[in-house]
Amino acid sequence: MDEQPTPNKTNGPVPNDEQTTKVKKNGLTKVAVVGLVAGLLGGGVAVGGYTLYQNHADSVVTTDNSKGTTKTSNVKVNVSSATTKAFNNVKDAVVSVEAYSSSDSDSGLSEILGGNSGRKSSTTSESEGSGVIYKKSGNTAFIVTNNHVISGANKIEIILNSGKKASATLVGHDAITDLAVLKINAKDVTKVASFGNSDDISVGETALAIGSPMGSDYATSLTQGVISAKKRTLDVTNSSGVSTGQATVIQTDAAINPGNSGGPLVNLAGQVIGINSMKLSNTGSSSSSESGTTIEGMGFAIPSNEVVNVINELVKNGKIKRPALGITLVDLSYVSSSDQSKILKLPSSVTQGIVVMKIGDKSPLQGSGISKYDTIVSLDGKKITSVASLRQELYKHAVGSSVEIGYYHDGSLKKTTVKLTLEATDANTSTASNSGE
Repeated sequence: MDEQPTPNKTNGPVPNDEQTTKVKKNGLTKVAVVGLVAGLLGGGVAVGGYTLYQNHADSVVTTDNSKGTTKTSNVKVNVSSATTKAFNNVKDAVVSVEAYSSSDSDSGLSEILGGNSGRKSSTTSESEGSGVIYKKSGNTAFIVTNNHVISGANKIEIILNSGKKASATLVGHDAITDLAVLKINAKDVTKVASFGNSDDISVGETALAIGSPMGSDYATSLTQGVISAKKRTLDVTNSSGVSTGQATVIQTDAAINPGNSGGPLVNLAGQVIGINSMKLSNTGSSSSSESGTTIEGMGFAIPSNEVVNVINELVKNGKIKRPALGITLVDLSYVSSSDQSKILKLPSSVTQGIVVMKIGDKSPLQGSGISKYDTIVSLDGKKITSVASLRQELYKHAVGSSVEIGYYHDGSLKKTTVKLTLEATDANTSTASNSGE
């Protein structure tokens, strides 16, 4: 009897040789198949990777340049901001102002060369600035700008935002506030600006300056900043460096450059809150003490509330009628302590006021008791601390009215009442080293 294989307690019955062979063959087959598949996959990845790399390398440079063309996106972006809306609301009311002045003079050269004696030569100078159309009435449009832009001009032209030109006529001007009103034919005027309340502005509020910096080539340029100060009192000098007094203005860091003068300072409602008038420079009384220092972000505008009052009177009278004291004066703070005591004979308690240096022939102070080296400390009971405060109180009165002046004479406080008979003009106002009034 054939001997039976001993069962494997662990793996079950032990196969016979034939079974063993089949299993081994099948096992080898399985191993071989698995290995082959793995080898093919590995080889495929390697070969495929090499092929892809070769194709990429071959396609880096192409001889077909038409493949380098592109196009703009068809996605439309709707950009709408408060700044854009405010600018669009007022831009067509902003203009460029070109002022021309010409003068004839004898030409000595023509005589030397044998020309006719008394021959004249003509010289023309040009000033460029900005302005804003604030009113349209019938066939006439009114424009406000700076007085210094048109001062001395015998020909003024306006360039509208559309590029059209118009001859302008001077309605009135005021050197003290540096404002002027012009008028043009309104046939091409499509937009007028409105004035906002400058008392309602806030420090940090967005401010937009619009104008023609560096001339009409850059007309209707927009710069943006903030209100840096609502009321800043500055000593003002003209182009010759002569003091013209003080001004209370809006300070902004919106870029204001030559040519912006007369243009509007605008809030985000598109309202004019000021007329751009000046920029702090490194020369003059408001300069940096460091020579050559570049000053940026300090521009100034005449508040709209003052602008409206001035232009209304300019339209009505052609000028601003203000009283003048007809004196040369200096701020007490400019006088040394020893001179205050020895020359002015002031009590040590008096630290602010205006010192009278000279009384003009037509001054209403003639015969009032006030004399040279007296110190004015009040006007109608209001304290006078500086030239600016004197003007502020004085200009509240009309020419021909009377005012009580408090002053120190030889150490004693006195009072006198004078009638304001003298009218302020460019000639008798702000002409002294400190100021004239």
